[in-house]
Amino acid sequence: MKRTMSLLLTAALALSLLAGCGPKTPAGGSSASTPDVSSSGGSSQPDDSTDPSAPEADPPVIKFMALSGPTGVGASWLMQSYSAENAFEGMPFLLDSTIVTDNQEVTYALLNKDTDIAAIATNAAAMLYAQSDGAIQVLAINTLGVLYILEKGNTVRSMADLAGKTLYCPSNTKGANPEHILNHLLEGSGVSPSEVDIQWLTPQEITAKITSSDAGICMLPVPAATALMVQDSGVREAVSLSDAWNDLEGSELPMGCLVARTEFLETSDPAQIEAFLDLYGDSISFMQGEGAGSLAVELGILPNEKVAEKAIPQCALTLITGSEMRTMLEDYYTILFQAEPKSIGGGLPYDSFYYGVG
Repeated sequence: MKRTMSLLLTAALALSLLAGCGPKTPAGGSSASTPDVSSSGGSSQPDDSTDPSAPEADPPVIKFMALSGPTGVGASWLMQSYSAENAFEGMPFLLDSTIVTDNQEVTYALLNKDTDIAAIATNAAAMLYAQSDGAIQVLAINTLGVLYILEKGNTVRSMADLAGKTLYCPSNTKGANPEHILNHLLEGSGVSPSEVDIQWLTPQEITAKITSSDAGICMLPVPAATALMVQDSGVREAVSLSDAWNDLEGSELPMGCLVARTEFLETSDPAQIEAFLDLYGDSISFMQGEGAGSLAVELGILPNEKVAEKAIPQCALTLITGSEMRTMLEDYYTILFQAEPKSIGGGLPYDSFYYGVG
Protein backbone atom coordinates (compact mmCIF):
# COMPACT_ATOMS: atom_id res chain seq x y z
CA MET A 1 0.00 0.00 0.00
CA LYS A 2 1.11 3.58 -0.53
CA ARG A 3 1.35 5.75 2.58
CA THR A 4 0.24 9.38 2.16
CA MET A 5 -0.45 10.55 5.70
CA SER A 6 -0.18 14.22 6.73
CA LEU A 7 2.69 15.32 8.94
CA LEU A 8 0.54 16.21 11.93
CA LEU A 9 -1.73 13.20 11.67
CA THR A 10 1.16 10.77 11.32
CA ALA A 11 3.14 12.30 14.16
CA ALA A 12 0.08 12.10 16.38
CA LEU A 13 -0.44 8.47 15.42
CA ALA A 14 3.20 7.62 16.07
CA LEU A 15 3.11 9.25 19.48
CA SER A 16 -0.10 7.54 20.47
CA LEU A 17 1.27 4.18 19.35
CA LEU A 18 4.39 4.67 21.39
CA ALA A 19 3.04 6.49 24.41
CA GLY A 20 4.76 3.91 26.57
CA CYS A 21 8.19 5.08 25.35
CA GLY A 22 8.88 8.15 27.46
CA PRO A 23 10.31 11.07 25.44
CA LYS A 24 13.60 12.78 26.12
CA THR A 25 13.40 16.43 27.06
CA PRO A 26 15.39 18.57 24.57
CA ALA A 27 18.87 19.36 25.85
CA GLY A 28 20.09 22.20 23.70
CA GLY A 29 21.21 20.03 20.80
CA SER A 30 23.19 17.52 22.85
CA SER A 31 23.49 13.93 21.73
CA ALA A 32 21.13 11.26 23.02
CA SER A 33 22.36 9.73 26.26
CA THR A 34 22.00 6.21 27.61
CA PRO A 35 19.04 5.98 30.02
CA ASP A 36 20.00 5.58 33.70
CA VAL A 37 18.37 2.35 34.78
CA SER A 38 20.21 2.02 38.10
CA SER A 39 18.35 2.00 41.40
CA SER A 40 19.54 2.81 44.90
CA GLY A 41 17.18 0.33 46.46
CA GLY A 42 16.31 -3.36 46.14
CA SER A 43 13.27 -5.12 44.82
CA SER A 44 11.17 -3.59 47.62
CA GLN A 45 11.66 -0.15 46.05
CA PRO A 46 8.17 1.16 45.20
CA ASP A 47 7.23 1.46 41.52
CA ASP A 48 7.57 5.14 40.65
CA SER A 49 6.24 4.75 37.10
CA THR A 50 3.17 6.73 38.13
CA ASP A 51 5.16 9.35 40.03
CA PRO A 52 4.91 12.59 38.01
CA SER A 53 8.26 13.70 39.43
CA ALA A 54 10.08 10.62 38.08
CA PRO A 55 12.35 11.30 35.06
CA GLU A 56 11.02 10.05 31.76
CA ALA A 57 13.00 7.43 29.85
CA ASP A 58 14.89 8.41 26.73
CA PRO A 59 13.31 7.40 23.42
CA PRO A 60 14.87 4.38 21.69
CA VAL A 61 17.68 5.11 19.23
CA ILE A 62 17.43 3.73 15.69
CA LYS A 63 20.69 3.60 13.75
CA PHE A 64 19.82 4.60 10.18
CA MET A 65 21.97 4.67 7.05
CA ALA A 66 21.10 6.18 3.68
CA LEU A 67 22.77 6.50 0.31
CA SER A 68 23.47 9.88 -1.19
CA GLY A 69 21.36 10.49 -4.27
CA PRO A 70 17.72 9.51 -4.91
CA THR A 71 17.66 6.52 -2.55
CA GLY A 72 18.38 8.78 0.43
CA VAL A 73 16.52 11.94 -0.60
CA GLY A 74 13.18 10.88 0.85
CA ALA A 75 14.65 10.41 4.35
CA SER A 76 16.15 13.91 4.59
CA TRP A 77 13.40 15.52 6.66
CA LEU A 78 13.16 12.50 8.94
CA MET A 79 16.92 12.41 9.53
CA GLN A 80 17.00 16.06 10.48
CA SER A 81 13.77 16.29 12.48
CA TYR A 82 14.34 13.15 14.55
CA SER A 83 18.04 13.64 15.27
CA ALA A 84 19.38 14.10 18.79
CA GLU A 85 20.19 17.71 17.94
CA ASN A 86 16.50 18.40 17.32
CA ALA A 87 15.08 16.25 20.12
CA PHE A 88 11.66 17.25 21.40
CA GLU A 89 9.37 16.03 24.14
CA GLY A 90 7.28 13.04 23.12
CA MET A 91 9.32 11.90 20.12
CA PRO A 92 8.88 8.15 19.47
CA PHE A 93 12.54 7.53 18.61
CA LEU A 94 15.85 9.21 17.86
CA LEU A 95 17.59 8.62 14.55
CA ASP A 96 21.35 8.23 14.58
CA SER A 97 21.88 8.76 10.83
CA THR A 98 24.80 8.23 8.47
CA ILE A 99 25.06 9.13 4.77
CA VAL A 100 27.28 6.98 2.54
CA THR A 101 27.96 6.82 -1.19
CA ASP A 102 28.03 3.10 -1.99
CA ASN A 103 25.67 0.16 -1.52
CA GLN A 104 28.59 -1.93 -0.27
CA GLU A 105 29.06 0.38 2.69
CA VAL A 106 25.42 -0.16 3.65
CA THR A 107 25.82 -3.92 3.26
CA TYR A 108 28.82 -4.01 5.60
CA ALA A 109 27.04 -1.85 8.17
CA LEU A 110 24.01 -4.15 8.21
CA LEU A 111 26.13 -7.29 8.52
CA ASN A 112 28.24 -5.75 11.29
CA LYS A 113 25.14 -4.43 13.13
CA ASP A 114 26.39 -0.88 12.74
CA THR A 115 22.97 0.15 11.44
CA ASP A 116 19.43 -1.05 12.10
CA ILE A 117 17.49 0.32 9.12
CA ALA A 118 18.94 1.42 5.79
CA ALA A 119 17.99 2.77 2.37
CA ILE A 120 19.61 0.64 -0.32
CA ALA A 121 19.21 -0.45 -3.95
CA THR A 122 16.60 -3.19 -4.43
CA ASN A 123 19.00 -5.65 -6.07
CA ALA A 124 21.57 -5.08 -3.31
CA ALA A 125 18.87 -5.90 -0.76
CA ALA A 126 18.07 -9.21 -2.47
CA MET A 127 21.77 -10.10 -2.73
CA LEU A 128 22.40 -9.35 0.95
CA TYR A 129 19.37 -11.41 1.99
CA ALA A 130 20.67 -14.39 -0.01
CA GLN A 131 24.27 -14.08 1.14
CA SER A 132 23.46 -13.56 4.83
CA ASP A 133 20.90 -16.36 5.25
CA GLY A 134 18.04 -13.95 5.81
CA ALA A 135 19.77 -11.40 8.08
CA ILE A 136 17.64 -8.59 6.64
CA GLN A 137 14.06 -7.96 5.58
CA VAL A 138 12.67 -5.37 3.18
CA LEU A 139 10.27 -2.87 4.76
CA ALA A 140 9.23 -0.75 1.79
CA ILE A 141 10.04 0.44 -1.70
CA ASN A 142 11.17 4.05 -1.37
CA THR A 143 12.41 4.94 -4.87
CA LEU A 144 11.16 4.05 -8.33
CA GLY A 145 13.14 4.36 -11.57
CA VAL A 146 15.71 7.16 -11.82
CA LEU A 147 17.49 6.22 -15.07
CA TYR A 148 17.29 8.38 -18.18
CA ILE A 149 18.51 8.32 -21.75
CA LEU A 150 19.74 11.85 -22.52
CA GLU A 151 20.55 13.24 -25.94
CA LYS A 152 22.25 16.28 -27.31
CA GLY A 153 20.32 16.25 -30.54
CA ASN A 154 16.90 15.04 -31.61
CA THR A 155 17.17 11.52 -33.01
CA VAL A 156 16.03 9.39 -30.05
CA ARG A 157 12.40 9.24 -28.94
CA SER A 158 12.14 5.61 -27.87
CA MET A 159 14.35 2.67 -26.94
CA ALA A 160 14.03 1.33 -30.49
CA ASP A 161 15.74 4.48 -31.77
CA LEU A 162 18.98 3.43 -30.06
CA ALA A 163 19.65 0.76 -32.70
CA GLY A 164 22.84 1.61 -34.56
CA LYS A 165 23.70 4.46 -32.16
CA THR A 166 26.58 5.00 -29.74
CA LEU A 167 25.44 5.12 -26.12
CA TYR A 168 27.66 6.28 -23.26
CA CYS A 169 26.93 4.48 -19.98
CA PRO A 170 28.51 4.83 -16.51
CA SER A 171 31.23 2.22 -16.04
CA ASN A 172 30.17 1.63 -12.43
CA THR A 173 26.83 0.29 -13.69
CA LYS A 174 28.30 -2.37 -15.97
CA GLY A 175 27.14 -5.77 -14.76
CA ALA A 176 24.73 -4.11 -12.32
CA ASN A 177 21.02 -3.31 -12.37
CA PRO A 178 21.18 -0.44 -14.87
CA GLU A 179 22.82 -2.65 -17.51
CA HIS A 180 20.24 -5.41 -17.00
CA ILE A 181 17.39 -2.87 -17.17
CA LEU A 182 18.84 -1.32 -20.32
CA ASN A 183 19.25 -4.69 -22.05
CA HIS A 184 15.76 -5.82 -21.06
CA LEU A 185 14.19 -2.65 -22.45
CA LEU A 186 16.21 -2.85 -25.66
CA GLU A 187 15.18 -6.45 -26.25
CA GLY A 188 11.58 -5.58 -25.41
CA SER A 189 11.74 -2.94 -28.12
CA GLY A 190 13.07 -5.40 -30.68
CA VAL A 191 16.68 -4.24 -30.45
CA SER A 192 19.55 -6.56 -29.60
CA PRO A 193 22.02 -4.93 -27.19
CA SER A 194 24.71 -5.90 -29.71
CA GLU A 195 23.13 -3.44 -32.13
CA VAL A 196 24.03 -0.56 -29.80
CA ASP A 197 27.62 0.61 -29.43
CA ILE A 198 27.69 0.88 -25.63
CA GLN A 199 30.79 2.63 -24.33
CA TRP A 200 31.43 2.34 -20.60
CA LEU A 201 32.87 5.58 -19.19
CA THR A 202 32.99 7.37 -15.86
CA PRO A 203 30.24 9.94 -15.29
CA GLN A 204 32.87 12.65 -15.61
CA GLU A 205 34.01 11.28 -18.97
CA ILE A 206 30.41 11.09 -20.16
CA THR A 207 29.81 14.70 -19.19
CA ALA A 208 32.98 15.80 -21.01
CA LYS A 209 32.02 13.82 -24.13
CA ILE A 210 28.53 15.29 -24.30
CA THR A 211 29.34 18.90 -23.44
CA SER A 212 32.30 19.10 -25.82
CA SER A 213 30.43 17.87 -28.89
CA ASP A 214 27.43 18.86 -30.97
CA ALA A 215 25.68 15.53 -30.51
CA GLY A 216 25.74 12.54 -28.19
CA ILE A 217 23.57 10.04 -26.31
CA CYS A 218 24.07 8.72 -22.79
CA MET A 219 22.34 6.86 -19.97
CA LEU A 220 22.64 8.44 -16.53
CA PRO A 221 20.80 8.24 -13.21
CA VAL A 222 19.52 11.24 -11.26
CA PRO A 223 21.17 13.44 -10.03
CA ALA A 224 24.00 13.02 -12.59
CA ALA A 225 21.44 13.26 -15.40
CA THR A 226 20.02 16.45 -13.90
CA ALA A 227 23.47 17.97 -13.42
CA LEU A 228 24.33 17.37 -17.08
CA MET A 229 21.14 19.04 -18.28
CA VAL A 230 21.79 21.99 -15.97
CA GLN A 231 25.36 22.30 -17.26
CA ASP A 232 24.45 22.00 -20.95
CA SER A 233 21.09 23.41 -22.04
CA GLY A 234 21.39 21.53 -25.33
CA VAL A 235 20.96 18.19 -23.55
CA ARG A 236 17.41 16.90 -23.28
CA GLU A 237 15.62 13.96 -21.71
CA ALA A 238 15.06 11.55 -24.59
CA VAL A 239 13.63 8.51 -22.78
CA SER A 240 12.67 7.84 -19.19
CA LEU A 241 13.55 4.22 -18.52
CA SER A 242 10.79 4.18 -15.91
CA ASP A 243 8.22 5.06 -18.58
CA ALA A 244 9.71 2.54 -20.97
CA TRP A 245 9.57 -0.14 -18.26
CA ASN A 246 5.95 0.70 -17.47
CA ASP A 247 5.03 0.53 -21.15
CA LEU A 248 6.72 -2.87 -21.52
CA GLU A 249 5.82 -4.52 -18.20
CA GLY A 250 2.72 -2.65 -17.10
CA SER A 251 4.30 -1.99 -13.70
CA GLU A 252 6.63 0.43 -11.93
CA LEU A 253 10.41 0.05 -11.80
CA PRO A 254 11.43 -0.32 -8.12
CA MET A 255 15.07 0.72 -7.72
CA GLY A 256 15.42 1.72 -4.05
CA CYS A 257 14.08 0.26 -0.81
CA LEU A 258 14.21 0.34 2.98
CA VAL A 259 15.58 -2.71 4.75
CA ALA A 260 16.13 -3.61 8.38
CA ARG A 261 18.14 -6.21 10.23
CA THR A 262 15.94 -9.21 11.04
CA GLU A 263 17.31 -9.34 14.60
CA PHE A 264 16.45 -5.67 15.11
CA LEU A 265 12.89 -6.25 13.86
CA GLU A 266 12.44 -9.29 16.11
CA THR A 267 13.50 -7.36 19.23
CA SER A 268 11.67 -4.10 18.44
CA ASP A 269 8.13 -3.05 19.26
CA PRO A 270 6.15 -3.41 16.00
CA ALA A 271 4.52 -0.07 16.77
CA GLN A 272 7.95 1.56 16.64
CA ILE A 273 8.56 0.16 13.14
CA GLU A 274 5.10 1.31 12.07
CA ALA A 275 5.80 4.78 13.44
CA PHE A 276 9.09 4.89 11.55
CA LEU A 277 7.37 4.00 8.27
CA ASP A 278 4.56 6.51 8.82
CA LEU A 279 7.04 9.29 9.55
CA TYR A 280 9.13 8.24 6.55
CA GLY A 281 6.01 8.82 4.47
CA ASP A 282 5.73 12.29 5.97
CA SER A 283 9.37 12.88 5.15
CA ILE A 284 8.73 12.04 1.50
CA SER A 285 5.81 14.49 1.47
CA PHE A 286 8.06 17.24 2.83
CA MET A 287 10.82 16.44 0.35
CA GLN A 288 8.40 17.04 -2.52
CA GLY A 289 7.73 20.59 -1.33
CA GLU A 290 9.43 23.94 -0.90
CA GLY A 291 12.75 23.92 0.95
CA ALA A 292 13.49 20.28 0.20
CA GLY A 293 16.47 20.99 -2.03
CA SER A 294 18.38 23.03 0.52
CA LEU A 295 17.87 20.33 3.15
CA ALA A 296 19.13 17.55 0.86
CA VAL A 297 22.21 19.64 0.05
CA GLU A 298 22.81 20.47 3.72
CA LEU A 299 22.85 16.77 4.55
CA GLY A 300 25.20 15.95 1.65
CA ILE A 301 22.64 13.87 -0.25
CA LEU A 302 22.55 16.11 -3.35
CA PRO A 303 25.44 18.22 -4.69
CA ASN A 304 24.00 21.75 -4.87
CA GLU A 305 20.69 23.58 -4.73
CA LYS A 306 20.45 24.28 -8.46
CA VAL A 307 20.70 20.58 -9.23
CA ALA A 308 18.58 19.60 -6.22
CA GLU A 309 15.70 21.83 -7.31
CA LYS A 310 15.45 20.02 -10.65
CA ALA A 311 16.53 16.57 -9.46
CA ILE A 312 14.07 15.96 -6.63
CA PRO A 313 10.99 15.83 -8.92
CA GLN A 314 12.88 13.19 -10.93
CA CYS A 315 13.77 11.08 -7.88
CA ALA A 316 10.49 9.12 -8.05
CA LEU A 317 10.05 9.14 -4.28
CA THR A 318 7.43 6.76 -2.93
CA LEU A 319 6.62 4.52 0.02
CA ILE A 320 5.06 1.19 -0.91
CA THR A 321 4.65 -1.53 1.71
CA GLY A 322 2.88 -4.83 2.26
CA SER A 323 1.53 -7.01 -0.53
CA GLU A 324 1.88 -4.28 -3.15
CA MET A 325 5.59 -4.01 -2.33
CA ARG A 326 6.00 -7.76 -2.55
CA THR A 327 4.24 -8.08 -5.90
CA MET A 328 6.25 -5.25 -7.43
CA LEU A 329 9.58 -6.60 -6.18
CA GLU A 330 8.84 -10.19 -7.15
CA ASP A 331 8.04 -9.10 -10.71
CA TYR A 332 11.24 -7.06 -10.85
CA TYR A 333 13.43 -9.78 -9.33
CA THR A 334 12.03 -12.36 -11.73
CA ILE A 335 13.19 -10.26 -14.69
CA LEU A 336 16.63 -9.69 -13.13
CA PHE A 337 16.94 -13.40 -12.38
CA GLN A 338 16.21 -14.26 -15.99
CA ALA A 339 18.83 -11.72 -17.12
CA GLU A 340 21.52 -12.65 -14.57
CA PRO A 341 20.75 -14.80 -11.49
CA LYS A 342 23.82 -13.45 -9.66
CA SER A 343 22.36 -9.94 -9.80
CA ILE A 344 19.94 -10.88 -6.99
CA GLY A 345 22.07 -13.44 -5.18
CA GLY A 346 21.33 -16.50 -7.30
CA GLY A 347 17.63 -16.98 -6.63
CA LEU A 348 14.36 -15.29 -5.81
CA PRO A 349 14.00 -14.23 -2.13
CA TYR A 350 11.85 -16.38 0.16
CA ASP A 351 8.61 -15.18 1.74
CA SER A 352 10.47 -14.20 4.92
CA PHE A 353 12.24 -11.42 3.01
CA TYR A 354 9.07 -9.33 2.87
CA TYR A 355 8.27 -7.60 6.17
CA GLY A 356 4.64 -7.50 7.22
CA VAL A 357 3.40 -9.80 4.48
CA GLY A 358 1.81 -13.05 5.63
